[in-house]
Amino acid sequence: MLVPMDAEELAARWRERLESWAIPEEILAKAPADPWGFSPERFGTRTDRALAAADDGPTMTRLSEALPDKGTLLDVGSGPGAASLPLHGRIGHLYAVDTSAPMLEGLTARADELEVPVTAVEGRWPDVADQVPVVDAAIAAHVVYNVPDLAQFLRALDERTQGRVVLELPHRHPMSWLTPLWEHFHGVDRPVRPIAEDCVALAAALGFAVQVEEREAPLERFTSLEELAASACRRTCLDPSRAQEVADTVMELGMWPMPRDRWVTIWWE
Repeated sequence: MLVPMDAEELAARWRERLESWAIPEEILAKAPADPWGFSPERFGTRTDRALAAADDGPTMTRLSEALPDKGTLLDVGSGPGAASLPLHGRIGHLYAVDTSAPMLEGLTARADELEVPVTAVEGRWPDVADQVPVVDAAIAAHVVYNVPDLAQFLRALDERTQGRVVLELPHRHPMSWLTPLWEHFHGVDRPVRPIAEDCVALAAALGFAVQVEEREAPLERFTSLEELAASACRRTCLDPSRAQEVADTVMELGMWPMPRDRWVTIWWE
């Protein structure tokens, strides 16, 4: 028998499960580079690909149908704009929030080229929510697995949106693909949760009338084994000089070619 849980308990479970993804201190201390860092160049390439090829997937469809012509759009965890700028012809004003100044610079440069009025807000949501007006629609794509206080995050999104809130996230934690390599090189088991269903359950418990769609990711995670190995070295705290060893291990473990992720779209009015 399923026992329903309230939002507070679900929010606490989300936080605990995210915290379980912390890298052991003895491994992190020896890391040659930040294993959690993001590359503005890599994200910029993804944005340019999104601008070059229209995506008819559920996230862009649900966002597009909810955004009035020349409406206001909020993009939280915007990066360079892959989830918002493809709608440049519809956007009257874009409010982009991100913790990374280089990511926001990439978005602003692209928005200027596309003649999209933009206000860039550097900071963590919802700490900077008061710097953003109430908008017609909001998008937060591939960010919730970086959010420990998810209930507060979702409430602030809803409060700042008079129309539709749209979330996109992979079905599993975005670092789940590394689990066999953590076991092989460090003898460390990685967690399974949280997953997308945990986000859906929390949003529903908060009182939002959530709707959900799932699809195969439109893009491959990596375009080559070499790219995968370089990323895996950084994410698993290995020296870049071990990239060939990682690539060989990936082949031995049957991890290449990688299956595409499953992406989940969640939205409510």
